[in-house]
Amino acid sequence: MTERLPATPAPGPLEEYAQAFDVLFAKRSQRESFRRCLEGLLLPMERNKTLTGLANTEPVVGAQHRQAQRLQWFLSESNWDPAKVAGQRVTLLQETPHTKPNAQGALVIDETGDRKWGNKTAHVGRQYLNNIGKIDNGVVSVQTVWADEHQYYPLHVAPYTPAHWFTKGKQDARFRTKPQLALELIKEAMASGIPFRAVVGDSFYGENDQLRTSLMTLEVGYVMSLKPSHSWWHAEGTPGSVWELAQRAPWQPDAPGQWHAVTRRFRAGHEETWWALEVTGGPYGPDKAERVVVVTTDPVILPDDTTWYLVTNLPAPGTRHAWRSNLSAATLDDVVRLYGLRIWIEQSYKQVKQHLGWAQYQVRSDIAIRRHWELVCCAFCFCWWAVGWAEPDLVTNPAYQPASAVTAPPAEQQKKSAGHVAVHPQLAGDAPSSACLAGALSDAAALLVRLVRQTPSAPTPGAF
Repeated sequence: MTERLPATPAPGPLEEYAQAFDVLFAKRSQRESFRRCLEGLLLPMERNKTLTGLANTEPVVGAQHRQAQRLQWFLSESNWDPAKVAGQRVTLLQETPHTKPNAQGALVIDETGDRKWGNKTAHVGRQYLNNIGKIDNGVVSVQTVWADEHQYYPLHVAPYTPAHWFTKGKQDARFRTKPQLALELIKEAMASGIPFRAVVGDSFYGENDQLRTSLMTLEVGYVMSLKPSHSWWHAEGTPGSVWELAQRAPWQPDAPGQWHAVTRRFRAGHEETWWALEVTGGPYGPDKAERVVVVTTDPVILPDDTTWYLVTNLPAPGTRHAWRSNLSAATLDDVVRLYGLRIWIEQSYKQVKQHLGWAQYQVRSDIAIRRHWELVCCAFCFCWWAVGWAEPDLVTNPAYQPASAVTAPPAEQQKKSAGHVAVHPQLAGDAPSSACLAGALSDAAALLVRLVRQTPSAPTPGAF
């Protein structure tokens, strides 16, 4: 058996990261394209992450360039499996000490949509795009993210296919709703051995009884949001919604009653006092299968923007349900902490869309779109993988400045010259001129600094 020809190395630690995936690419050209795609995705956000951008050539006209055509083939026509690449990426995260997930983290689920024109691109259709808050033509994906107070990264993603793509519409056996896709992704995370304390989701998933019932059957903990108007059958004159129960709980600064003060600590250095209330009504209560917890900054006004109505199957400490359940009991502090981790997925969307070109694919087929998304996930996870090795203080010290972002002389910063991008000096030793990579590692470090300082609250003392 002949020895495999090596691909042109990627700069610095990106090469070591890429080598972990080489076994999944049968041809040298695939291993080359994998590296060039990651390099292009990690370029500063001023560059588009379209195929011509990844190939470092001109828009439109440059689409016929050999390198752009090679990347087009890599996404659309080659035979590599994005699901296997995702499996290897998740395994690498699990095997790396500073990215290894732990049982106190959360598995966050959500969906995102991006405008796309026409009707030929796979999964496209007129549907609600939550990131723009209205119905428009676009593609929607459902994603799981693992998160704790120190880091987060995407695990798996699946496209939502509107009913009109199927012969029998919603009655087609292949049709999946977004909550059904979310459940499949949760099972995939469990099959991959990802530990987590609870599944966390917004009211779109929290209001779905089928999803919550399935998670209870699987004995998986969850903390999800409900709408303030979430209600149940009730006798006339008695409260019948979570908002009404919260309204009826008295609170005074010197007499909080049943309200429990929760201190949320943010990585930016400030603290906020929130108030949590365990309510009892309808099918919910501390000793029932599901609990409802109201969390707010102002128990009197219950402002819309800073009030959460949460449903969880994590039992309350000291109750009969806690004794019967296989799930670990959760205090009010635990519930607030877990749902506070949901902000990570919002940061994730900003990161992958603004910096890594999540929606800038120029392909139409299902497999090509999945491959593009997986490459973006690989680039994103490389940031945590590489910075964790080179800049370990970034994960734990919010005030930390990466050396690459501080000490690099201005004259040697990323710049364009004669249609090419200059290579960052820190990476130049290993990067051939044809790589055209501009500061991938330093950009990743600076990228994470901006992200980490906006992360959710640090653990409340005694929360776990």
